[in-house]
Amino acid sequence: MTALAQPGAEARRGHLAMLAFSALIAGSFSLGGQVANEIAPAALNALRFALSAAVVGVVIALRGGWGEAGRALRAPWRYAMLGGLFGVYFVTMFEGLKTAPPVSAAAVFTLTPIMSGIFGYLLLRQVMGGRIVLALALGAAGALWVIFRADLSALVAFEIGRGEAIFFWGCMAHAFYTPLVRVLNRGEPILVFTFWTLTTTTVIIGVYGWSDIVATDWAGLRPLVWVTMVYTAVAASSMTVFLVQFATMRLPSSKVMAYTYLTPSWVLGWELALGQPLPPVLVLGGIALTIAALALLLKD
Repeated sequence: MTALAQPGAEARRGHLAMLAFSALIAGSFSLGGQVANEIAPAALNALRFALSAAVVGVVIALRGGWGEAGRALRAPWRYAMLGGLFGVYFVTMFEGLKTAPPVSAAAVFTLTPIMSGIFGYLLLRQVMGGRIVLALALGAAGALWVIFRADLSALVAFEIGRGEAIFFWGCMAHAFYTPLVRVLNRGEPILVFTFWTLTTTTVIIGVYGWSDIVATDWAGLRPLVWVTMVYTAVAASSMTVFLVQFATMRLPSSKVMAYTYLTPSWVLGWELALGQPLPPVLVLGGIALTIAALALLLKD
């Protein structure tokens, strides 16, 4: 009996890991929306990724993996490619949050799986089944309903907000990043591979945003900015990397990907906790569609 129950128990742990992942990611949208206009996105993300790389580096050191980390430096251009895509995603996220409501930005993020599926086919010839395609289309429809604030005339005219448009390009970079990891990985342990990706992301954003970093009045930043920086470095970067790896070993990739669709719902919870107003009731219909997409993707 125990042997039969074990796979189910492991799957449940995978689902719990992805529930935690979607909640932690949602926090970066809500906290980011609170401070996006107080610090340049490049300055915030340069320090955030430096902290994140340091956290992963400490974990590698505790596991005695620095020898593997040195050997993984073959063809460092791979990390530069991935770090550049990562940098584009996070800088555009905070740039977009200057004008886009966190719930709308989270809805843009739910477009990532369908774009990732397209890139996965182009790079790896990964083919999705009909149910997964239907779920992705349903989730995309829900995302668009939220992005256009449930305004059919705005949807028909494709009047997308500036912040959402900026973040869309970042999500496209993230969608390309996901299958590219499998293309560029040469057998390196995921933790080590992640460390060098985070390190090169820090360098790339640091070079790009050096003038913003120098111009920032670090001592004058209010505490919430520092809380956001530490949160996004530890909870929304280092911890989520571990959770995705943990879940990937226990769940099919389609189920792991499904939890992206919970992000707008978690953002609503974060917004309530932070005392922010909720979007109009009609907009919540789009979030209901993303939850329906989640249910389809989780179906066996």
